[in-house]
Amino acid sequence: MPTPIVPIAPTSLPPLGVDHRPHNEPRRTATFTPLLFLFAFCGQVALAGATHAAAAKDGAPAKADSATVPTPYELQLLYADRTWVWKNGAAYFARGNRRLEAWTSGQDSASVAEGRWLVTKDGKMCMDVAWRSKSYKGKQQRTCYSHQIKDGTIEQRKDPDGEWYSFKRTPEDPSDEHRKFEPGDTKAAQFEEARKLVDSKN
Repeated sequence: MPTPIVPIAPTSLPPLGVDHRPHNEPRRTATFTPLLFLFAFCGQVALAGATHAAAAKDGAPAKADSATVPTPYELQLLYADRTWVWKNGAAYFARGNRRLEAWTSGQDSASVAEGRWLVTKDGKMCMDVAWRSKSYKGKQQRTCYSHQIKDGTIEQRKDPDGEWYSFKRTPEDPSDEHRKFEPGDTKAAQFEEARKLVDSKN
């Protein structure tokens, strides 16, 4: 656990090298300035140590929040050249050019999306795509998912205020969302079928 940072109370000590004593006061008081500074510094260290000891005695957790943020490289490994299979569709995350192709298929309608995906330094994977169907053509919008690593588990949530859920555990669990990711562009044929249906003039 890192030592808590204890705020240092402001002091009225003059800057070193500046003589603020009255003209008739002996110069001996200037020699106490370094000692006072040393005592103040040691007091802050002691106070910080006492705070650390008290937290340890009370059984306080090592950190209030032990979660860390995955790096962009780690996020890329989760998504690049994989197909995220949904209940009624899928999305493919290309590796090199970060192309993103997605589709959904309902009983009476199909929709497709094309665009790009990206990862950020603060643990987000974002999709910049525009959805369209036979009846509408949407504007490009960004949808992001945040990630965190907590107790060996990668958790995910939909921004801005979705709930955290288990994305990938080690070893993997059958309920992990990442188990719905298939290596490669496994639904390319279904995407093309949906795209032709959407773009057809009939």
